[in-house]
Amino acid sequence: MSRIDGKSLWLHWAVLIVLFALNFLLPEYHRGVVTRVLLLAVFAMGYNLTFGYTGLLSLGHAMFFAAGLYGAGLTIYHLGWSVWPAFGAGLLAGIVLAVVVGFLALRTAGVAFMIVTLMFSQVFYLTTLYFTTYTRGEEGLVLPVPARTLTVAGAEFGLTDPGTRYMTALALFAVVLIATAFLVRSSFGRTLLAIRENEERMRMLGYDVFANKLASMAISGLISAAAGAAYAVLFGYVGSGFASIQYSILPLLWVLLGGAATTLGPLIGTLLTFYVIDTASSYTSAYMLLLGIVLILLILYFPRGIAGTVRERWLPWLP
Repeated sequence: MSRIDGKSLWLHWAVLIVLFALNFLLPEYHRGVVTRVLLLAVFAMGYNLTFGYTGLLSLGHAMFFAAGLYGAGLTIYHLGWSVWPAFGAGLLAGIVLAVVVGFLALRTAGVAFMIVTLMFSQVFYLTTLYFTTYTRGEEGLVLPVPARTLTVAGAEFGLTDPGTRYMTALALFAVVLIATAFLVRSSFGRTLLAIRENEERMRMLGYDVFANKLASMAISGLISAAAGAAYAVLFGYVGSGFASIQYSILPLLWVLLGGAATTLGPLIGTLLTFYVIDTASSYTSAYMLLLGIVLILLILYFPRGIAGTVRERWLPWLP
């Protein structure tokens, strides 16, 4: 596995240190917003692996996020599982679904792949609506507070506490950020980039393109499911809305804004989108119009996303 460049490594640690400090500096409202941003940035990092690094435009990643959400939420609500086993169930649901969907969808390419993943995602969404006896559909399930207790080395932490919730989200974000930073610089990561640039040449060189794409989908589904499972246990809510097409489009938007095939782009894009909407909505009901204007300006001046354009024009060492 390739070593991360020194500047890039220090930048990653600096970002994590700043995020850690924000837990003690931010007012409660903004701390709650950033907690959500961290979890959804993990979701965007999972999407970035397939879209940014492998070149697979998926419109079905909401099902992986929702698989983690329901895997954790339903086992807590109906089976009375504790946080760790429930989180594991969410991860298992996500990676199994990603392997199955990937095995079938990767037999197509381009627009066909996008449509097939969208169809699978819609089937998953409709399934959550059909089994309302267990899922309660759009109304969703509220997880009991006593069940949302995290046990670490014999100590118990209530995940309803804003500080504990923030630090738990940050811990997951840090693990995924560092893991993906090493992953994309490994031989596997370089293979994915090469497949994105010229799939036929990689196939001629003897690489198993299908197997590498499937591995990318599996890891992406695992990361997305981790974000969903964490969202369920930290915020105590599981609903069908998280499986809708909106949650397949949002990670694409976040990655494009922040910079595809960059490790910090998903965080930048998610944070920017949240605060543009949050700030604009306090002044006008037409906040989506303002978001659209911001998006147009970013596309004009930062065509590769914020981190991607900065890397291309000024700081080539950016991860």
